[in-house]
Amino acid sequence: MPDSVSPYFYLGFLAFVVLMLALDLGVFHKKAHTPSFKEALSWTAVWSTLAVLFGGVVGWRFGTAAAVDYYTAWLIEQSLSIDNIFVFVIIFAALKIPPILQHRVLFWGVLSAVVLRAIMIFGGVLLIERFQWILYVFGACLVLTGIKLVASKAQGPTQKESRALQWLRRRIPTAGFDGQRFFTRVNGRLFATPLFLALLLVEITDVVFAVDSIPAVFAVTTNPFLVFTSNVFAILGLRSLYFVLAGMADRFVYLKPGLGIVLGFVGTKLLLHGVIKVPSLVSLAVIVVVIGGAILLSLRRRTNSPVPSAHITGCSAAAITLPK
Repeated sequence: MPDSVSPYFYLGFLAFVVLMLALDLGVFHKKAHTPSFKEALSWTAVWSTLAVLFGGVVGWRFGTAAAVDYYTAWLIEQSLSIDNIFVFVIIFAALKIPPILQHRVLFWGVLSAVVLRAIMIFGGVLLIERFQWILYVFGACLVLTGIKLVASKAQGPTQKESRALQWLRRRIPTAGFDGQRFFTRVNGRLFATPLFLALLLVEITDVVFAVDSIPAVFAVTTNPFLVFTSNVFAILGLRSLYFVLAGMADRFVYLKPGLGIVLGFVGTKLLLHGVIKVPSLVSLAVIVVVIGGAILLSLRRRTNSPVPSAHITGCSAAAITLPK
């Protein structure tokens, strides 16, 4: 696949994304409601199907190798995004966001996340083009993150508010809920509602996770088009996936170690990229087997433990731990 892809491909892809988001908010979710499990599962299937079909388009236009790289990158991002869901559960609980309003927060969170991811991805590509050695830094960070995830033990949410939430509350005047509004006026003064605080925390969470997930995709391909499109499809499917998995967050006890193994694998692949060339099909197979196995083992094991910790480890060097 050529390193440089025509701008028309980017424009066409962005036009498709805008169209789907407009249909989502303007037609299918025009009225605020809490998506049922069946509805959320249907939308998750829709986004996953679109992502798979787009991989077919990539293969038709750029070849089988590019399609395999795209699918591998998408699976990595989709797997790592599941960890975001656990944090979203705690954010919404901490700010007492009603289920009927959570979709609105996630919609606008996804929209801004696409922009932030684009900046981080193309910035990363520029860094790699100018400083090839930064791939070794990415690799070391991913291996470190993987080790921490495998070694970490599930912890319950702490009662202490996160520094991020404390910082936001000190600096942003906040009032109560006002329907679906992010801002409201009280006695002529403009205040943020809890929805706006939740939106900011969702964005902070996405940036923190992206610090680890984007380098993981660079271990698969440094082609910006493949990295960007795989990221966007994973993000677009995150909202519906949230409503599917939010109620089962405590069941995925083996997911974190599984993600750790995947990050350790792709990190090692980056560290050895100048010595050993791991075929893309091998990378895809490893990711499918490890993540699929972790999810299946988790679903088979019943646990009464609390919602998993929102502790975030890795190169981001940050933690978002919110009260339940």
